[in-house]
Amino acid sequence: MPTASPIGLHRVLSPPGVLPQAARRLDASPGLWPGETRLRVERLNLDAASYRQLHGKHHGDGAAVRGEVLEIIRTRGKMHNPVTGSGGMLVGVVEEGPAFPVGTRVATLVSLTLTPLVLTSTTWDGLSEQVPCDGHAILFERSVAAELPGDLPVPLALAVMDVCGAPALTDRVVRKHRDPVVAVLGAAGKSGSLSLAAARRAGARTVGVVLDEREAATVEGLADEVVVADARDAVALSGLGADVTVVCVDVPGCEHGAILATRDGGTVVFFSMATSFPAAALGAEGLGADVTMLIGNGYAPGHAELALTLLREEPAVRAAFEGRLR
Repeated sequence: MPTASPIGLHRVLSPPGVLPQAARRLDASPGLWPGETRLRVERLNLDAASYRQLHGKHHGDGAAVRGEVLEIIRTRGKMHNPVTGSGGMLVGVVEEGPAFPVGTRVATLVSLTLTPLVLTSTTWDGLSEQVPCDGHAILFERSVAAELPGDLPVPLALAVMDVCGAPALTDRVVRKHRDPVVAVLGAAGKSGSLSLAAARRAGARTVGVVLDEREAATVEGLADEVVVADARDAVALSGLGADVTVVCVDVPGCEHGAILATRDGGTVVFFSMATSFPAAALGAEGLGADVTMLIGNGYAPGHAELALTLLREEPAVRAAFEGRLR
């Protein structure tokens, strides 16, 4: 009989010996092991790369997207897209366990790819990243979660907390530079708008890279300069001369553009779950680019509060999020 693990090893059904995130299947039964907390699930937020892949695969057929998501959760005991390797996060109310008082509404700040999950019903139409639903989820002793703020609508707070690691790491990296230029690829998206706001507050001159003129209008209040270009077009981004480039694009193929946008000695932060890290490493080598490349970590101390503060205090950030939730 396995003993309870603070990181959830006892919930791994297959293959044996791996961490919950790498597992093909988790035990999502509602009974609690010592240290665990059970949530009554109210809403999932699928990560952008995962939802885009599913939406594209099914040609925008919401019913088909819904069916595949439910099947993934049913068979794997978690939401773990087998193509993108990503999941998202959720909002729920504490039913039992030591992490929070019973009845507290929390957002999980760890990925659905490692969170045991069962859905019993949903009204979701498959046409958006947020999934209203009913069911339960399990938090391990080491799982990170935060109480939802009372002053924001739940869908809005959930969308912000899903990407709160991006502005926190952007802030940390930017503050290591003096008067830096920061380029954000995918600047009109959720993590992109927050990263722009965080970079500007940290003293950077900001460049927002967006796909078209419609997106350009959404970042004018956050970027000192707006560049309209496809982030997959490496030549188009060559020569931006950024000290820090933050990649928030939820499509593959942006690695080389990010490298060429960054000056020698600069830093590239990859937040997109669509990133190919072999392409990034081999591309930098092939281009003779002396850049430091960081994998965006979804956790940093104080990351949720920083993101929520940016939402409350930056009208352009709030507008970007509300536009995506319409």
